Amino acid sequence: MTNFRRITLMPTMVAALMVIFIMPVRAEDTIKVGVLHSLSGTMAISETTLKDTMLMLVEEQNKKGGLLGKKLEAVVVDPASNWPLFAEKARELIEKNQVDVVFGCWTSVSRKSVLPVFEELNSLLFYPVQYEGEESSKNVFYTGAAPNQQAIPAVDYLMKEIGAKRWVLAGTDYVYPRTTNKILEAYLKAKGVADADIMINYTPFGHSDWQSIVSDVKKFGSAGKKTAVVSTINGDANVPFYKELGNQGISAEDIPVIAFSVGEEELSGIDTGPLVGHLAAWNYFMSVEADINDAFIDSWAEFIKDEERVTNDPMEAHYIGFNMWVEAVKKAGTTDATAVQNAIVGVSVPNLSGGTATMMPNHHITKPVLIGEIQDDGQFDTVWQTSGTVVGDAWSDFLPGSKDITADWMAPLVCGNYNIKTGKCSGQNYE
Repeated sequence: MTNFRRITLMPTMVAALMVIFIMPVRAEDTIKVGVLHSLSGTMAISETTLKDTMLMLVEEQNKKGGLLGKKLEAVVVDPASNWPLFAEKARELIEKNQVDVVFGCWTSVSRKSVLPVFEELNSLLFYPVQYEGEESSKNVFYTGAAPNQQAIPAVDYLMKEIGAKRWVLAGTDYVYPRTTNKILEAYLKAKGVADADIMINYTPFGHSDWQSIVSDVKKFGSAGKKTAVVSTINGDANVPFYKELGNQGISAEDIPVIAFSVGEEELSGIDTGPLVGHLAAWNYFMSVEADINDAFIDSWAEFIKDEERVTNDPMEAHYIGFNMWVEAVKKAGTTDATAVQNAIVGVSVPNLSGGTATMMPNHHITKPVLIGEIQDDGQFDTVWQTSGTVVGDAWSDFLPGSKDITADWMAPLVCGNYNIKTGKCSGQNYE
């Protein structure tokens, strides 16, 4: 009986041991890519497109054979436009889902919410939206524009090409517009612009009653000097803002507006009549003429099954960031975060304008700067662009607390907040 029980139990024990040994292997069958974008709430209109972009990029990479001999698996979560929830969902992706990398966030407050999580767990975040600078983390790769890749060139364009001498800095009341306008105010004063020729205004998210503010802008612009509006107004508030400009008879010829948050996605499906002739500064437009851009647009339309869906600047940033991560993983031979951090600096990949983007030691990338004029079809006509690419600057040269700070995550500095005067690193480092 004893021998019989041993014989009959043996297959069961073998099966159990097989489960123990097979399960960890199955868990490593795929390389998991986290997608941290709002699919509900106020930011879903912008971020859902970026989620779809990531799914397309993962699918295309798998058609190429995956990465390191494995298929990629997208793991999508919804932080629901709730800034604290971004941090919770980031931790869920890294600890529970065990993703190897995360692509996500939109607003600066969401990025700042998740930053401590990525630094604590030493995971990687690719952030695809223009931002205010004043930050460099070893765990974040900033593939959107820094102020010197969007805001500063936009002001230079208005000065030199439009002859602007009075300035309205209008923004939504949160960290990105306030910090960007702080930089622009310092820059304008360094260029000799007087305090009296700078008007600054902030409004809450979703602001809809623009009558008195636009009236103030009109009055400010009637002083006999060419006036321009630099807009960091975010989201839906742009629609009533531009409409009110039209209602009060302010044309793009009278007081041009250059926006940093109005792109093809925001123009899609709205009446663009009041916006025609006004400007936007980005690093990519859907209308860019390049074979690689045509191919990307075709791939997007095929993937999304909708010929009317547009492409935009943050989508290109994800395209660049994803391909940089893929090349860095190949170079490192692993998805280990520290190995990828070291391998990615210097990696160059194509952008969608026909050039290349390179990851710099400060974890920002090189980008062309384009100024586009809004057309009645919701697209942009490029009226100016840099002759080459611009290196993203993590710390502004125009703020007293920042101009002496540099970021370099390669040896010997290995620091994102290094003061060149004191020779000290006061930020996060690898220690």
